[in-house]
Amino acid sequence: MTLLLSQDQVDLLVRNQHHDPFAVLGPHPVECDGQTQWHIRAYLPHAEAAWVVCPTLRQEFPMTPKQNPHLFECLLPMAELPNYQLRVKEGERERVFYDPYAFKTPKLTDFDLHLFGEGNHHRIYEKLGSHLTVMDGVSGVYFAVWAPNARNVSVIGDFNGWDGRLHQMRKGHTGIWELFIPELHEGTAYKYEIKNWEGHIYEKSDPFSFRQEVRPKTASIVTDLDRYTWGDQEWLEQRRHTNILTQPIAVYEVHLGSWLHRAFDTPTPDQTEPVAVSEWNLGARYLTYRELAHELIPYVKEMGFTHVELLPVADYPFDGSWGYQVVSYYAATSRYGSPQDFMYFVDQCHQNGIGVIVDWVPGHFPKDGHGLAFFDGTHLYEYSDPRKGEHKEWGTLVFDYGRPEVRNFLVANALFWFDKYHIDGIRVDAVASMIYLDYGRREGEWVTNQYGGREHIEAVDFLRQVNHVIFSYFPGILSIAEESTAWPMVSWPTYVGGLGFNLKWNMGWMHDTLDYFRMDPWFRQFHQNNITFGIWYAFSENFMLALSHDEVVHGKASLLSKMPGDEWQKFANMRALFAYMFTHPGKKTLFMGMEFGQWQEWNVWGDLEWHLLQYDRHQTLKHYLTSLIHLYRQEPALYTQDFTLDGFEWIDCADNRHSVVSFIRYDKDRSNYLIVVCNFTPQPHAHYRIGVPEPGFYRELFNSDAREFGGSNMGNLGGKWTDEWGYHGRPCSLDLCLPPLGVMVFKLDRQKSQGVSGDA
Repeated sequence: MTLLLSQDQVDLLVRNQHHDPFAVLGPHPVECDGQTQWHIRAYLPHAEAAWVVCPTLRQEFPMTPKQNPHLFECLLPMAELPNYQLRVKEGERERVFYDPYAFKTPKLTDFDLHLFGEGNHHRIYEKLGSHLTVMDGVSGVYFAVWAPNARNVSVIGDFNGWDGRLHQMRKGHTGIWELFIPELHEGTAYKYEIKNWEGHIYEKSDPFSFRQEVRPKTASIVTDLDRYTWGDQEWLEQRRHTNILTQPIAVYEVHLGSWLHRAFDTPTPDQTEPVAVSEWNLGARYLTYRELAHELIPYVKEMGFTHVELLPVADYPFDGSWGYQVVSYYAATSRYGSPQDFMYFVDQCHQNGIGVIVDWVPGHFPKDGHGLAFFDGTHLYEYSDPRKGEHKEWGTLVFDYGRPEVRNFLVANALFWFDKYHIDGIRVDAVASMIYLDYGRREGEWVTNQYGGREHIEAVDFLRQVNHVIFSYFPGILSIAEESTAWPMVSWPTYVGGLGFNLKWNMGWMHDTLDYFRMDPWFRQFHQNNITFGIWYAFSENFMLALSHDEVVHGKASLLSKMPGDEWQKFANMRALFAYMFTHPGKKTLFMGMEFGQWQEWNVWGDLEWHLLQYDRHQTLKHYLTSLIHLYRQEPALYTQDFTLDGFEWIDCADNRHSVVSFIRYDKDRSNYLIVVCNFTPQPHAHYRIGVPEPGFYRELFNSDAREFGGSNMGNLGGKWTDEWGYHGRPCSLDLCLPPLGVMVFKLDRQKSQGVSGDA
């Protein structure tokens, strides 16, 4: 008995245009003489002959082509369908495999589809993409991809000769295509072949793939993320119960590909798999995640940084984008190793007391043909109107934040990095470009929102949603906004109308401070406002003070090169800048290379200028910053009250004639405090008087001009007793010697001061 198909059905299948190949292929029950039998059909375009093999019955049944030379079928004369295989003869080659169209159980439930459709499936990455699974006792890989406007979708790879006819997927009513392919394994490279209604074919990487081939290859790779054994449970538990904003946060910002290279022929420690070669530095290769764990972590730990911040690690095609043009949002870049290697890096960071922050880029994505752009033959992930959907300045596309499934893709992605990779924070790149419709666009190149304004309401709602979700699942983490405008309440909770971040980069402080330090010190007296104005708004947000990679590229010069004066003054200015930064309210971020005074701009293609550490000035600057960070971490007054006026008090901010500022930092209960005095000129000042809150002996806790830091060693012989001379509205005062381009920190020595009069 033959179950005939309509010619239209046959043609759709042969032309790879059928939205439900299961309706044609695989097993179908038929009634024959009152008994159920199974009609099996297989489309085998390369086969000369085929058989249905029933291993448990030790039988095989020949298949014959009926309505098309490559559409084979046969009838199994049995009521119960066995777990059958197909034996196929293709020229001189024979192979036996399970029929993918015999496995009809969908992995996605109606509830999954409902949540995804409304944008609230927080762990959709466990359902879409490629997943190793077992169906009906057979292991293989389940594939699912959202492409609602495609005419048809196939899985292609080495396993089928990249032939889209062989593994055509089935479309569900929500636009998700799925297929289980038996006997595929971890490490299988694949793509989706997507055909639109005009017949155009697009070969796309999987948006939810957990791993990509090393560029310039672009296929996705089947990967199991659950086979790494973590050892950071104590860290994660402590994080859950810690108010991170009352802790010291000193972040070392790193681009993994240019921190350090190895010679190309240097083997990796574990001799596992090939490592990516630098695209331009052809004699070198990148360090692996595991090598970085053994070299970067001890370096960061020695210096005292509390966190590392990694420029984007989600996979991207072009090294020159630094990672900010992401194609594969769920894949840790394969340049430095496998997903398990990156897990090892994070795990080792945690076991050494170092948090991991990852730069996250939900604001735009590149136009690469294998990526998200025009994914299913339509503007699926991006806005169709280029006035909303394109950043011409960057040559990138903008996510359609109003589409629930796209929003879900991004919200789940943020959660994914905390869930699967145990990271401790995200720094969201270019928030301003997301929340303003006219960002980087000229008049006539943008459209208003429904109220006629420039605010991107859909993007704002998205940011609130993502922050609400990640903090709900992972208390104690960081979500940091790089937001360069005066948008209000960026770091305020969503329930009071904020964007929901818990930190915001203080771009105003950064620009004002660097402008000030670039000046010849003689002119600083006319620009005192540059370093004092920031306090006027310092407590309107939870600010992070960041001297980032953006300040040492594109002709801006390195941080050391920005400093005025001769070499001694340049290093003294650097010491003063760092000391002012670490004593100023706000958490801290420094980009790699600044710690030892790199002379050249950051070069993404090369290494840091490590050879400079053979010279005393650079080695001493590194030692200085290490000492400063340890002081910062040891003194609660410098970090427990960063975001409230209770933690800060000016002593004198108006002495522009001397370019001197002085202030007090208080700890949480104001029982302990530090006095900070900054002289931003190369002119030392003897008998400089400042008012202080209490009488006693004020120990000189830190002096940026100390000899051990390369300074002139001017100071106050370890500390000063107060005079009973009221000053700056305070009951007593200190008569100080201010060193050139020096910052000093004093602390009341209560034990020494107890029972001793102020003029002893």
